[in-house]
Amino acid sequence: MSILFVLLTFLLVVMISQLLRPKDRPVAAIQPKAWPQPAAPSLARYQGFEIPQGYCFHPGHMWVLDEGRQNARVGIDNFGANLLGKVDRVEVIGLNRWVRQGQKVCTVGRDGLSVDLVSPIEGVVISVNQEVMQDPDLLVKDPYKNGWICVVKAPEITTNLNNLMRGPLVGPWMENSARRLAALMAQTGVTATADGGLPVAGMLAQLDPNTQRAMVKEFFLT
Repeated sequence: MSILFVLLTFLLVVMISQLLRPKDRPVAAIQPKAWPQPAAPSLARYQGFEIPQGYCFHPGHMWVLDEGRQNARVGIDNFGANLLGKVDRVEVIGLNRWVRQGQKVCTVGRDGLSVDLVSPIEGVVISVNQEVMQDPDLLVKDPYKNGWICVVKAPEITTNLNNLMRGPLVGPWMENSARRLAALMAQTGVTATADGGLPVAGMLAQLDPNTQRAMVKEFFLT
């Protein structure tokens, strides 16, 4: 009898709690934070390359800009953008996803060709550039300003930036990339670089699939 009494009492308490509980109110969906477009960077020239000041560069030809409060804006550099030449699809891994430094952060595509791009920074993706989603070609037409890809909340941003190239190291690295590209293309008959050392726009699409894969591995590290 005592057990039955306890069970009945418990059920009664549950019923009264449900009756007194306020009606559920609809909860507004949390919208991803819209990020303003960055100011146009100050560009320095090195052997024909235009290098945005204050940007740090990953060997996979991705850049990161420290915007304070552990916020890091991410994009592709103009060397990588010229290799692609044109983009008709950009797929970012998704909001609120944790990405490691050197891990895939997005995939870009054109004419059946897909290329994974790596994150230059570690953290959580908190914003995606909606203008690039609507006009993917911005990524290659304006890589250092309106063509940025996403913003990452990076708790270890100082440590991450120490692993990247910046300041006086960027120019020689870009120049070395151009030399490596010319050496790889020497036997293909495809012109590798245009004036200024950047790849001929869209040259990746001119190559056979095996050479494309080798180029993607060499310069995008994927």
